Amino acid sequence: MKAWARILTGIYLWAGFSASAMAAAYDIKQMTPEIEQAFQNRQGRYQELQSLKAQGHLGEDNRGYVYAHDPSAASFAETENSDRGVLYRAIVDQNGLGPQGLAQVQAVFAEVQREKARPGDSIQLPDGTWVKK
Repeated sequence: MKAWARILTGIYLWAGFSASAMAAAYDIKQMTPEIEQAFQNRQGRYQELQSLKAQGHLGEDNRGYVYAHDPSAASFAETENSDRGVLYRAIVDQNGLGPQGLAQVQAVFAEVQREKARPGDSIQLPDGTWVKK
């Protein structure tokens, strides 16, 4: 298996999808350097992301991005969200999902993040309400 395929599979599993389920729904057909870098960046930030969530500084919003509840985490959120955006747009573009595709991909990933959230993590429900899981 190529290195990028291992990374992709690891990210899908980390995101709560089996690799086959994710591939059936949304597939990254071409691993560009930008996409590979976004995966690697996210993988490198994973422990800090979990720590910031546990401290209540970050939450998962209802569009598949992290939200900084604390200004000290704003820069981290911006960086994480930039990489998530790269991946979401790549899925939309490479799968020809059209104008509504980005919202669709964001909603799917937001749901996955809500399901994966640990007890006490801040999550935003589809209606916009923030709760602790």
